[in-house]
Amino acid sequence: MWFIILILLIFILGLIILVHEFGHFITAKKAGVHIYEFSIGMGPLIHTHKGKDGINYNIRALPIGGFVSMAGEVYEDDDTKKIKKEDFMCNKKWWQRVIILAAGVFNNFLLAILILFVMALIWGANSLEPRVGTVLEGSAAEKYGLKEGDLILAINDHKVSTWDQTQIVLYLKNDSNVYTFEVLRDDEVKTLKIEPEVTENETGEEQKTFGFGIEQREIHGLWASIKYAFERFWSLISTMWITVINLFTGQISLSSLSGPVGIYHVVGESLQMGAQQLVYLTAFLSINVGLINILPIPAFDGGRILFLIIEKIKGSPINSKFENACHMVFFFLIILLMIYITVFDIIRFT
Repeated sequence: MWFIILILLIFILGLIILVHEFGHFITAKKAGVHIYEFSIGMGPLIHTHKGKDGINYNIRALPIGGFVSMAGEVYEDDDTKKIKKEDFMCNKKWWQRVIILAAGVFNNFLLAILILFVMALIWGANSLEPRVGTVLEGSAAEKYGLKEGDLILAINDHKVSTWDQTQIVLYLKNDSNVYTFEVLRDDEVKTLKIEPEVTENETGEEQKTFGFGIEQREIHGLWASIKYAFERFWSLISTMWITVINLFTGQISLSSLSGPVGIYHVVGESLQMGAQQLVYLTAFLSINVGLINILPIPAFDGGRILFLIIEKIKGSPINSKFENACHMVFFFLIILLMIYITVFDIIRFT
């Protein structure tokens, strides 16, 4: 079983990375940027093929990333006798460089929307509305007045419009353990204060139980599937953004994040739940990769775009050594973060 899970993990991550890097590749090629290498994976070279266009198409040993190696990503980094000055990326028009850098993220988002659309078309999809479907007898939700049919509008002053947002807001750190719900019931807004039951799981982590479920209302059809794909996409984007913001505020801990080991575990759980869950997981991870990459942090695509925006405002290029140093420092910090998350995942799942 572990081998099947590993193959599925490699396939899912490989597809997401391939789509992302192809976005950079095709836009750079269309803009006339000289490309040395298009690589899937990192580390030692397993297979290489030199195309008629002179580009090395490579597969590398570690299926945890990929890259497109372009001439002059920051400055003219090669002999101008070998490569024309106009073929360096740094010498392309400002808007062309922005498009090249943003194309990977765009492709990840597009892939996710297409997957969500096809998934809804084949299997149907549940409504995203955060409307209460069931309230367990004797639960905290019943005790404090939550009723079936209530539409959740806000929790602890966080407005919510989807079940995804509702779940992440309920997950945020809350020392008082009292959650203020605003719900719409019979065209009237009501305020409820709910104190969930607190227990510990097998690993000693705190779990809060509210005792209510979401209304399961399936939607079908072409237009409904299109609408669902875009609504679910924006719902997941907003949920991930809430997560990012609250990582900085401390309301979500770093231990909540997952690395390769955690994703492996999630793929295993999804496999047990069936093909639909695996397909959804692929869309979810594609959005995740896209959103992380567009964050304005050096070493990510968003960080490089940030430097281009500063360059545009400044009216002149940023010192290339300074920019490279920023990317290298943050790349090192990201590697340290990944090691921390991976170690925590190993401890959590063993």
